[in-house]
Amino acid sequence: MSDVDGLFAGTDGALRCRWCQATPAYQHYHDHEWGFPVTDDRRLFEKLCLEGFQAGLSWLTILNKREAFRTAFANFEAERIVRFDASDVTRLMADAGIVRHRGKIESTLNNAARVIELRAEFGSLAAYAWRFEAAPASRPKRMTLEALKALGSSAESVAMSKDLKRRGWSFVGPTTVYAFMQAMGLVNDHVEGCHVRALAGQAARPATSL
Repeated sequence: MSDVDGLFAGTDGALRCRWCQATPAYQHYHDHEWGFPVTDDRRLFEKLCLEGFQAGLSWLTILNKREAFRTAFANFEAERIVRFDASDVTRLMADAGIVRHRGKIESTLNNAARVIELRAEFGSLAAYAWRFEAAPASRPKRMTLEALKALGSSAESVAMSKDLKRRGWSFVGPTTVYAFMQAMGLVNDHVEGCHVRALAGQAARPATSL
């Protein structure tokens, strides 16, 4: 396979999106997580936070630190994070296992409070987030590498970003939100020919009553 089609053949012979080629752990993430629909609130909140931390970095960097992030941020349980104070910020700034960026750390603490407010209004973060799922007609007819490269954001990610910011969230720009949508299965951006594309597309999606 070449860079033109965005695929590579793994040691098992299966074709995968080329972006996950770097490490076996990255390939496992691609095969079992990325693009599969998620309705678990903890995972959704974690991903929004980690996408914020990724800004200016690669997702592989964040993935390699994910367990350290989970330990540092109380497994991204918002009800625990809202009890963090200035001493926790100091602790986190000294934690070499995570990305030590004060603005992103303080954003996570802020967003924990915001997600609790959002749950009170919508019942769950999942119910809120899946309101922004893209309509099939708005998606590329074929997810080629060229089509994927053109999708740094979408009308839906722009709308969700604006709404989150209106609600007081931070580090949730349209590109960050679109990466969240890709990972959490609100869109299926595995390229044509990737063996996971059909699996992600067939995975159970949330009920419209969410």
